Amino acid sequence: MNGVSHVIGRAEPVPPEECSRMPDPAPADVTIALDGAAGCIAGARDRTWEFLTRVQSEHGLPVTARTMDLAQLVVSELVTNALKYAPGPVLLRLRVVDGMVEIEIWDSEPTLPLARAADAGRVGQHGLEIVLAVVQGFEARREPVGKCVTARLALFDDPLLGFGGPARGGGRSAPGHRPPEE
Repeated sequence: MNGVSHVIGRAEPVPPEECSRMPDPAPADVTIALDGAAGCIAGARDRTWEFLTRVQSEHGLPVTARTMDLAQLVVSELVTNALKYAPGPVLLRLRVVDGMVEIEIWDSEPTLPLARAADAGRVGQHGLEIVLAVVQGFEARREPVGKCVTARLALFDDPLLGFGGPARGGGRSAPGHRPPEE
């Protein structure tokens, strides 16, 4: 068992006539229950890669290699924090909204995360700093039970687009995964 319980929800395909523009409703939305077992964090990264690959192949939406890598990094950091500081299960929700992938983590601990001041000498506890440095949006809110942390990344955010085209490869993929064929 890799710690990923099951998927709650399904992605609905976008009709071909809608692929030329970003559709208004989320074309893909999945929630994954994580139980904290060995392999859970790697499983969450794998599900993120699979989700974004499906967004590309089934919905025709662009997802850069950079976004693929950053989404896996953000999921890894946020799931790690949830499992470290909150008792009980964790829910990972991935969805596409307005050209962004939203990474939402729910856990049972009501204390909101706080990024610590940058300290190059500190060993560990840099996860939230890293997340805040790479995302375009971040929100943490208390829920009736626990809290929900949401990070947003642009699907097609690529700093090299203005310099002769999109980046090709160069980023790292989750272990055992190949970037989508071009």
